[in-house]
Amino acid sequence: MKRSIGAETFLCVHPDLIVGTYDHQGRPNMMAAAWGGICSSDPPSVGISIRPSRYTHQSLLAKREFTISIPSEHYVAEADYVGIESGKTVDKFAVTGLTPKKSDLVDAPYVDEFPVVIECRLSNTLELGVHTLFIGEILDVKVDEAGLSPEGKPDLTKIRPLVYDSIEMGYYGLGEFLGRAFSKGRSFK
Repeated sequence: MKRSIGAETFLCVHPDLIVGTYDHQGRPNMMAAAWGGICSSDPPSVGISIRPSRYTHQSLLAKREFTISIPSEHYVAEADYVGIESGKTVDKFAVTGLTPKKSDLVDAPYVDEFPVVIECRLSNTLELGVHTLFIGEILDVKVDEAGLSPEGKPDLTKIRPLVYDSIEMGYYGLGEFLGRAFSKGRSFK
């Protein structure tokens, strides 16, 4: 029997997304966003929800471009810190020792040490309750060579992305590979 836990922000786990922007003074900033994910395949797009009170919110509206860096499990402390402090008062790159790198395609920084970066241009916004949903068209995805399969595709077992559990407020890594999508279920045909 299932037991109700109420209306919660539970989706098993959320990707730990580090959003990069330049602020109004041109300083690189980053924030952690757990409310996000792919929202369209054509055009390829990602959505991230951010409260208007967050420092990054105003930068996203002003610049209309951003990056999403995906940290590996190795950077759990740095990724957590990025979600604790505000870029309004702290240089999070300096404190964590992470390196801001200018994106090739958009006017935004990304975290050089993190294995994946997604370069986005803002295509739409939607006010939803206490958040603004920012939808960014994905212009490019860059993956460290060490995180690629022999076929040149992202390999999650090599990237080892950090994921977040919003109920327990904890971080996890991914488990083992269980099977190919659109193949494993064919046993029922």
